[in-house]
Amino acid sequence: MCIRDRYQRRVHGTNQSNIAKNLMRILTDDETKSFFEKLGQYIGPNIRYLIDRNDETFVFRLIKDRVYYMSETQMKLATNIAKDKLISVGTCFGKFTKTGKFRLNIFCLDYLSKFALHKVWVKPAGEQSFVYGNHIVRAHVARATENIPQYTGVIVHTLDDTPIGFGIVARDLNNICLLYTSDAADDLLCVDLGGRRIIKKK
Repeated sequence: MCIRDRYQRRVHGTNQSNIAKNLMRILTDDETKSFFEKLGQYIGPNIRYLIDRNDETFVFRLIKDRVYYMSETQMKLATNIAKDKLISVGTCFGKFTKTGKFRLNIFCLDYLSKFALHKVWVKPAGEQSFVYGNHIVRAHVARATENIPQYTGVIVHTLDDTPIGFGIVARDLNNICLLYTSDAADDLLCVDLGGRRIIKKK
């Protein structure tokens, strides 16, 4: 049984009567599939470490169009908050668009960094440019994990190992390195970064 199926079996066994009162609910099968596929681009099978924890049971819940990661204790406490007062709980991992696609949020960066399959470390000269929404060229890459496939999700770090963002590898790191600085659009030509559009240079 895959991680997504095990997670769905567990959450569907949870009592949802109180949760429904304040519009916090479990993800549907389609939402879970879309969400896990997006996470899988960055952390792959390490998703299991978010679900099968030794300290406490953690779950993903949807509030309006945003997915939050929280402990069961936090979830139960949140049910005591009126639906018009509950803004967020736990860590926001991202949101679903009106078309049903999931977009990651920078707030989950610490989790992505901890369990990422592929990482890139940038030189100081490239840090500010990246944070302000520009691509990273090969000259700004100090090092990277080995054998990163093209169009693979990576977490971007400074040289002192501080995560500063995420994106996808648009070209082979052995050739030209272009990292999109936000959640990639399906056509890999442009991304949505804080309401701004960044078009791939030809």
